Amino acid sequence: MDTASPTWPGRPSTLGGPGWTPRPDSHAAELAAGRTWASCGYRSETDPLRSVLLARPPDSLGAVTDPRAQLMTDRVDLGALRAQTDAVAEAFRAQGVTVHVAHPPPDAPPNVIFLRDLFLVTPEGAVLGRTASAQRAGEERHAALALARAGIPILHTVRGTASFEGADALWIDSETVLVGAGFRTDGAGVAALRQVLGEQGVKVLAIPLGPGVQHLLGSFVPVGPRQAILNSAGATEELRAAVRARDYELIEFEPDDEVVRSRSLNLVTLAPGRVLMPDGCPRTRRRLEAAGIETLVVDVSEYVRAAGALGCLTGVLHRSADAESPSLTCEGTAGA
Repeated sequence: MDTASPTWPGRPSTLGGPGWTPRPDSHAAELAAGRTWASCGYRSETDPLRSVLLARPPDSLGAVTDPRAQLMTDRVDLGALRAQTDAVAEAFRAQGVTVHVAHPPPDAPPNVIFLRDLFLVTPEGAVLGRTASAQRAGEERHAALALARAGIPILHTVRGTASFEGADALWIDSETVLVGAGFRTDGAGVAALRQVLGEQGVKVLAIPLGPGVQHLLGSFVPVGPRQAILNSAGATEELRAAVRARDYELIEFEPDDEVVRSRSLNLVTLAPGRVLMPDGCPRTRRRLEAAGIETLVVDVSEYVRAAGALGCLTGVLHRSADAESPSLTCEGTAGA
């Protein structure tokens, strides 16, 4: 007799008797249904963006007196930064993207605003990173709380002495994640990601990052099917070989003032051929539009003072090419 049957007589419901209902679906099916868990994950950096996680800047940002000690380029105006967070959220919502907003406590590490570094959401849930710098240690727990409140399962937490930052991992095709190994993500971090993604049938291709490159996201940004932006300053031969092997069309930029100081390539792809990018970068914008890329802009100048921009501050939760993509919540606050 099937002891898991809800009608098995003579046993309490806790042991499979009347009242017991077996869990019918797999984890993947529950994710797809968007009820037990939020629909999440992606296999393309350019599929339509469905949901993101942003962080409300904590009070600690306003207390920074030595920007370099907090890995920033200049002091930020906390009020202006929060206004820009709101503007970014509205820009995403205007494109039909669900926005979850985390509220880290006042004393959270100030760089917690750069959520892209803190996790990678795989097709089955999140891999929580482990930041490389002492200044950012502990940001991960705020990200974990926000992910849980947004309904995202956490599959793995990078631990030991490994370091992994989510901005070093990008889908290069539907079966392969390209990982930049270098300053922020080490070999042990690559191995941790390879284990989790390998269980999902995904290959991890690790490439070394060039000198002075902070994250892979700063060198290579997919903007359409087999189309990407390439920052020539960080384009190693290994990176070029990986994209050539997949027949990418490259829109290559030299490291001019817009790219370096205004972080014009630190953008978010909304859908194939459409991006949200930092305002105030007209040359970059013209070049992208000449290549057939639709550009929308939003002011993130205070984030740039903190040494990041749109790509850094946006935690991507879900992309899907499906016309309808269910979500556990329509929009909400993911307190952290």
